[in-house]
Amino acid sequence: MMDMGATSGLGFMKMHGAGNDFVVIDSRGRGAVMSAGLARALGDRHRGVGFDQLAEIRDHEGADFALDFWNSDGSRAGACGNATRCVCDYIMRDLGRDAVALVTARGRLHAVRRTDGLVSVNMGAPQLLWSEIPLAREVVPDSLPLAGAPAAVGMGNPHCVFFVEDAEAVDLAGQGAAVETDPLFPERTNVEFASLIGPDRLRLRVWERGAGITLACGSGACATAVAAARRGLTGRQVVLEMDGGPLEVDWREDGVWLSGPVAHVFEGRLSPAMMALA
Repeated sequence: MMDMGATSGLGFMKMHGAGNDFVVIDSRGRGAVMSAGLARALGDRHRGVGFDQLAEIRDHEGADFALDFWNSDGSRAGACGNATRCVCDYIMRDLGRDAVALVTARGRLHAVRRTDGLVSVNMGAPQLLWSEIPLAREVVPDSLPLAGAPAAVGMGNPHCVFFVEDAEAVDLAGQGAAVETDPLFPERTNVEFASLIGPDRLRLRVWERGAGITLACGSGACATAVAAARRGLTGRQVVLEMDGGPLEVDWREDGVWLSGPVAHVFEGRLSPAMMALA
């Protein structure tokens, strides 16, 4: 376990999964330290550390640990699949095990390290009712009343999935930002643009609420795989080619399993001046 609480400042780790990058704070043994102000300061790629999401590890009596997530704009995130996989890899190495149980806003989740080295996490069952996702009014989630008839899926956070001819040709920044704040999504939404490139294989690009364009998104990959399977475009086992590399999704009876690579990039320490922004 890394010493995250020396008097010289707060320790942190930088990790990524398929280019989806995170700051990880280990608050076990001392209580949560994160706030919206500190998350915004750390998320600034010029004046802080920079990340797509921040994950804070907390103690939990009923599991190996608990996780809270923050976006770079200081807002809270209900789920983050790739950050979960990265932290689970760290905890498994710390405990000398190949499986862990954790608690997030989604409830109790489980993760394992596969024999090929990839880390898999069960992200739970998809939320498919309009009120669970949530949407602002009762509509059919599989075909929303928006241009392009996207699908809505909840994975602990809301997702709006567009199936398009060519995901590369989409104005990701323009369309993503517009859909994120559409009144149909009372909590804003992540936005995915996917195109079928082979049997059970999708090209996927993502705009994340509170973060913008990211190289990969674990919960977005899960939501897209679920939406594709429900439309009959793919089976329930899908490879999603994202800007940062491939992720695998397997929608099983016990939940949606997300698998992919993890990387521990470096460790650092936040200065007292940076911590004063909390």
